[in-house]
Amino acid sequence: MIVDCLTHIWSNPDQLGQGARAYIARQGGREDLSADAHSHEQASRCVWKALVMGFCSVRLGAEVPNELIAEHVSRNSDRMIGIAAVDPAQDEAVKVAEELLERREFRGLTVSPCSQDFHPSDSRAMALYELAQERGAPIFFCQGTHFQAQACLDYARPFLLDEVAREFPRLTIVISSLGHPWVEEGIALVGKHPRVFADVASLLRRPWQAYNALVLAYQYRVMDKILFGSDFPYFTAAEAIEGLYRLHEVVQGTNLPPVPRETLRSVVERDALAALGIARASDAAAARRTDSEPLFRT
Repeated sequence: MIVDCLTHIWSNPDQLGQGARAYIARQGGREDLSADAHSHEQASRCVWKALVMGFCSVRLGAEVPNELIAEHVSRNSDRMIGIAAVDPAQDEAVKVAEELLERREFRGLTVSPCSQDFHPSDSRAMALYELAQERGAPIFFCQGTHFQAQACLDYARPFLLDEVAREFPRLTIVISSLGHPWVEEGIALVGKHPRVFADVASLLRRPWQAYNALVLAYQYRVMDKILFGSDFPYFTAAEAIEGLYRLHEVVQGTNLPPVPRETLRSVVERDALAALGIARASDAAAARRTDSEPLFRT
């Protein structure tokens, strides 16, 4: 089974905030890079499940509506899982997150300290983590670089999540793209904390960076906590899988160390839902809904 742990959809690139179209042109080669629901369905045909991320930022005036994600997931409930976006700066963020996690379409939360302009240990964010830990829902941290000039890279450093992982040891944390460009910090964090994971997502678009990151992860013996992600629409799942298996092309004919192919295969075929406890979170949410419903209807 293959689980794509990082995909996106939007109905308009402007939902990502100012500068999005230019960024998409640089990353995908064209401004009209399609991230609509139909394109996502087609790109995800080769995987068992795909996690679909929302995005919002009060600071950047950006929002890919959670309702858009929910509608897409509802139409593909056997294959898609929604991860709801919450900005700690928004009004009643914890209440909003609580309501989203009650919905069957969502099984986790995503935040972006750099684009939402908050320190990962901000008290508002800590309240979200407490809720997620209580519900058994993973938190996906969109770390690393951001195309918006207004985004605060000071808050993107993976090591800032160390305090979060220490304060909430049962909280499942996923760091996007191994926290690039601070990959060493991301790997150190994954190795230190049992419930911290990372995906390879956008790294696969940069083969040399991907090779170095995964060799380091292999040498640190944390490959069992590395998750597959395509970063759709910038890559389809098939393109990302091919990129992972072709990892060694950049060092072919050299004495540079390899990552065993069976190890790369384990990343692609890992049961990420079990690793992240998403199935358990879903079961708990279903139980809460059932308990709140009357046994008999009149």
